Amino acid sequence: MSAPKVDSEGFLIELSDWTPEIALSLAEKESIQLTENHWEIIYLVRQFYIEFDLSPAMRPLVKYVGRHLGEHKGRSIYLMQLFSSSPAKLAAKLAGLPKPANCL
Repeated sequence: MSAPKVDSEGFLIELSDWTPEIALSLAEKESIQLTENHWEIIYLVRQFYIEFDLSPAMRPLVKYVGRHLGEHKGRSIYLMQLFSSSPAKLAAKLAGLPKPANCL
């Protein structure tokens, strides 16, 4: 299997190319070891995309996580512990989604 095409920032060009194996490969490039907590957010970000047809920026992501996974996980600090200083951007990348519109 050949590697999927990515843009200059490492985001998948074709959303349909995404698989959990691709997520693992992308995470490795970001020096992240995916845990169950990471996967929970990755699949939730994919659900958000299906529901709203866009990748969530940080504030909507925090609210969405809080609503679906509880107040403890629906906090910026929790997401930053998992996905560094740019959780919305990195979670979207690992989920095979476009970069959120307002992320640098």
